[in-house]
Amino acid sequence: MAILADAGLTFTTLANSALTSDEARAAVLANPGFGTHFTDHMVTIDWTDGKGWHDAVIGPRQPIALDPAAAVLHYAQEIFEGLKAYKQADGAIALFRPEANAARFNQSARRLAMPDLPEAVFVEAIEKLVQLDRAWIPEGEGASLYLRPFMIATEAFLGVRPARQYKFIVIASPAGNYFKSGAPAVSIWVSDYTRAAPGGTGAAKCGGNYAASLVPQAEAIAAGHDQVVFLDAAEHKWIEELGGMNLYFVFNDGTLLTPELTGTILPGITRDSLLQLAREEGLTVSEGRYSLDEWRADAASGKLVETFACGTAAVVTPVGKVSGRDGEFTIGSGGPGQLTGKLKNRLVSIQRGDAPDTHGWIRKIA
Repeated sequence: MAILADAGLTFTTLANSALTSDEARAAVLANPGFGTHFTDHMVTIDWTDGKGWHDAVIGPRQPIALDPAAAVLHYAQEIFEGLKAYKQADGAIALFRPEANAARFNQSARRLAMPDLPEAVFVEAIEKLVQLDRAWIPEGEGASLYLRPFMIATEAFLGVRPARQYKFIVIASPAGNYFKSGAPAVSIWVSDYTRAAPGGTGAAKCGGNYAASLVPQAEAIAAGHDQVVFLDAAEHKWIEELGGMNLYFVFNDGTLLTPELTGTILPGITRDSLLQLAREEGLTVSEGRYSLDEWRADAASGKLVETFACGTAAVVTPVGKVSGRDGEFTIGSGGPGQLTGKLKNRLVSIQRGDAPDTHGWIRKIA
């Protein structure tokens, strides 16, 4: 048993009598895909009004018992995060900027009227799970252990108010490349739907935002594309983000632009990391508005030479083609761009321990 930092919680470890065999785990790690296989353990911590956080447990991964009237099932009080554990060059296991995930988790919690979880507890709960399930971390380019911390409202109550009981859970999944097409650059579809509106929950990482993206994402897939891009709700003109990633635009003068955080866009941790890395490279990076019409015209004239998407799951992914009701256009040669590749290599090298971590982003845990 160990004490979780800053919360007065006793973390109890329960044995799993049905561990995955070495042979079965090896078969999964040989081709993990993304989000379809899971490790042997999970973390749970409960919160009750008047008592706070309690009953911190790491035990066997198993189904969750919920009352049919649990608030999460009716009013969608749910938030989550996504981060990764990597095998580094020296054999250590490391997390990338978990404190930033912890801070964003609490920002989402406040927007959804849910309790804060002490950031030290968030990080240590993840560390404990990774240490216990480290054998599930795959090796090879693009491989990692994807971690999914989330919180749900568990109180059985049908009145419309914030719940008085919650459960924080962490599960883990071995992961390979996010996109399955194998293409050197992805193709995206411009959606007629809106992801988020001013004053809404666009900046929170909550399930409802992603539920709203499923129909447009399905339309994109049906039309032969990899992802969907959303425009702003007010004018349906300005580029915001993809279904699960932020966007960057690279121009022929070497400058970069990413849509500004207006409250309708998720503040991506990968997005923020690339902002810092690009500026360290001496590049001019701005945050501002960029319209679909400008995107199309700049791609046609050659002013825009690269576009890339970024996020925890996909890391840095080139965008080669954009399609919508008004036709399609190609960005640059339609393949990976030089600057996209350079920024991706810088980021991944830090995550993998192949380059110095001058920012204090890496947290070694084993």
